[in-house]
Parts: sequence; C-alpha cells; structure tokens
Amino acid sequence: MLRTVITGVTGRMGSTLMRLARSSRDFTIVGATARQGSPVVGLDAALAARMGEPLGLAVVDNLDRALEAGAQVVIDFTSAEASVAHARQCAAKGVAMVIGSTGFNADTRHQVVECARSIPVVLAPNTSVGVNVVIQMAAELARVLGQGFDVEVLETHHRMKKDSPSGTALRLAEVLAGSLGRNSEDLTFARRGWIGPRSEREIGVQALRGGDVVGEHTVFFFGEGERIELTHRATSRDQFGKGALRAAEWVARQRPGLYDMANVLGFQRT
Repeated sequence: MLRTVITGVTGRMGSTLMRLARSSRDFTIVGATARQGSPVVGLDAALAARMGEPLGLAVVDNLDRALEAGAQVVIDFTSAEASVAHARQCAAKGVAMVIGSTGFNADTRHQVVECARSIPVVLAPNTSVGVNVVIQMAAELARVLGQGFDVEVLETHHRMKKDSPSGTALRLAEVLAGSLGRNSEDLTFARRGWIGPRSEREIGVQALRGGDVVGEHTVFFFGEGERIELTHRATSRDQFGKGALRAAEWVARQRPGLYDMANVLGFQRT
C-alpha cells in the first residue's frame, strides 16, 4: 500500500481525496494537514474531512511532521503558494508529489521546477482522466483541421473559484497554440468595445462563473458552414480525486523530474 499524505484535508478536494484513498486497497493514509490556525488541527483526520468513522490519525499544521511517518507521496490540492512551500519540504525529504493546485505564475511554477530536480512531481491543473483525454483530442483536431478554423476555449466554474481562466483552459489554449504553430501572444482573454475583426491567429479564452458548477470546458472550432465542439463536463470532484490517486501511484515509481497527466496516462514518454 502506498504511504500517502494528503494536504488541506478540510478543503473540497482534500476531503474527497481522504475518502477515496481510505476506501482504496492501494493506499494507506499516514499524514493529513490543515493550515496553521485551523480549528481542526489535532482532531482525527477522518472527522476533520467529514468522513464519520475515525481514522486514528491526527491533523497537523506542518507538512514536515506529516512526512515523519515514512510517506512515499504527498497529494496537494491547496494553493499555488502553499504548494510551493510543500514542494520544498518534500524535496528536502525525498518524497514524491502530485500537485493539483492552480493559479501558478511564472515564478511559482519555476520554484516547483527547481524542486523537481530532487523529486518526481506531477503538476497538473486538472487530474481528471477524461479532461486530459479531451486535451489530447483537441490538440489532434487542431493539427488536422489546420488554419481554416477559428478556435475558442470557454470554461465555466463555480462562483467560489479564485483564478481565471482555469488552469485547464490555459492548458487547452497552450496545446492548441502548439498544434497550430502559434504562441502566447495569440491568446485573447477579453473582448470589449470597437476591436475590429477577429484575427486569423487569435485563440480566445473566456471564463464564466456561477453557482456550484464543478467544471466545464469546451473547445470550439468555427469553420465556414460548419462548427465542431469538443466538451468535457465534470459533475463530481471524484474524477479529479481518482485521477490524482492514479497519478500518485505512477509518480512514486519515477525518477526526479516534472511531469503532467499526459505522462501519467502514457500520451508522452518520460
């Protein structure tokens, strides 16, 4: 059984991961964390994650303490800043990581890359197996359709999501640009006023926020007289958790380096 630490156990994804890992024969939870000052610190981890039956493991507010139980992998869905700090702690201890946090900028991503020189890290804005298949399909569609189609990405999430556009939408735009021979300067994140006709190289990335939407992503290919839509809709966070557990099993066997779900699923060789 893979000795696993889960961070942020009171969060939406943290509690989901606790439930899924506990019910799996392949994982044993050896550590659970919450932010400093959280009222759940010191409580049983299962109770803190609203799971009911106690686990016999107390929540701690420092990842170093959670790693002391011989952890093999940490699964982290907290925030970009917290994930960077956790990556440093894992690098110092030689423990593999799966990071599902979003909102990374160039600096925080670079810091994770530096940590990945010492440990294997899967950094994935979306750990759903289904959405990562869609990302690969979108790249292939763009390659086959070529330059004759206008490409747009639309994402929708719950009203509490803090980053915009989503990390998955940005990843979609990145792979679409790569397939079409374009770059970040061709991405358009807002349109307002008298902006003139759409340029041929433009890739639009738009965001909607509202309600309790778990996550929806659609890639539009607009042609003359036809339109192709490629959509993934998430109705539960379980698929993110299941993908993260799959990534955890995979990354624990890898050499140090930075990986993503394409590596985990075999779309790209390591």
